[in-house]
Amino acid sequence: MITHNSVVNILFIGDIVGEDGLHLAMDLLPRIRRDFSVDFVIANGENVRSGKGLTSNHIQALKQAHVNVITSGNHIWEYTKGKQVFQNYPFVLRPHNYPAGNCGKGIFTTDLNADRRITVINMQGRSFMIPINCPFKTIDEILPPSAILSEIIIIDIHAESTAEKQAFAWYLDGRVSAVIGTHTHVQTADERILPKGTGYITDAGMTGPFGGVIGMKKEVAIYRFINQTPVPYQLAAGEVRLNAVLLQCDAEKFTTISIKRLNISKREYNGIKTN
Repeated sequence: MITHNSVVNILFIGDIVGEDGLHLAMDLLPRIRRDFSVDFVIANGENVRSGKGLTSNHIQALKQAHVNVITSGNHIWEYTKGKQVFQNYPFVLRPHNYPAGNCGKGIFTTDLNADRRITVINMQGRSFMIPINCPFKTIDEILPPSAILSEIIIIDIHAESTAEKQAFAWYLDGRVSAVIGTHTHVQTADERILPKGTGYITDAGMTGPFGGVIGMKKEVAIYRFINQTPVPYQLAAGEVRLNAVLLQCDAEKFTTISIKRLNISKREYNGIKTN
C-alpha cells in the first residue's frame, strides 16, 4: 500500500542464486522495505533452485517476504517441474517473447491502490542466446511506439549483451518507467535516467554467494574454461551479498525520478541510504 502521494518506491532484486541468496533476501527485505518505504518488490528468481529453476516452496518463501512479482529468464526452463509454477502463481513470469505454445506469461498487472496500477513485463534478449522472438518487435505489440505512459511499467530485460540491453532501453525511453537488465550476475555502475524519464541499469547484479564465478564454484568454472567440457556447475560458498536497485517513480507522470544501486551483505546493512 502506498503511504506517500508523490512517489512510488520500487525495489528490484537482482538474480537470486541458490538457497543462500534466498535466505539473505528474506533476512534483509523487512528492513529494506521499512527503511526505504518500499511499496512494491520485484525479484528475478530463475536461479534459486541450485542455480537453475524455481520451486513452489521458493515462491512461497518469496511471497511471505512480500515479493510482489518474480521474473525469470532462460534458466527457468531447466527444472521441468518449474513449468507448473506458471499455472499456480500468475505473478511468476517467464520472458514474454518466447514462442506461442510455451506455458506461462510474461506480463503481470496489479493495483497499487484504488487508482494506480503497476505492470511488470519480462523480456529476453537474443544476442549470444537462443534465437527466440525479437524483443523489440514483441514489445511493440504490447506498447506501440505511439503509446502514452499511463501507469508504472517496469521491464526486466534478461539478456547477455550489454549493447542489446542499452539499445532496448533507448528504444523504450518514454514508453515505460524503467528498464532493468538481468542475467549476467554482475552489477553495473551505469544506472541513469534517460531523457524522457525511463530509469535504466544494464544489470541489477546477483543476490547470492560471491566466493565464486557469478555464483558458481570457481574451481568448476575454471575447469570448464580450460577444458571446454560441460562439467555441471556447483553453487559457490563464501560471502553472500544482495544486489538490488531502488527506484522512485513519479506517481502522476509514471517516470523514474531516482535510481540507486544496493550491493550489501547482512553484516554491512544498517539502513544505508545510498550506494
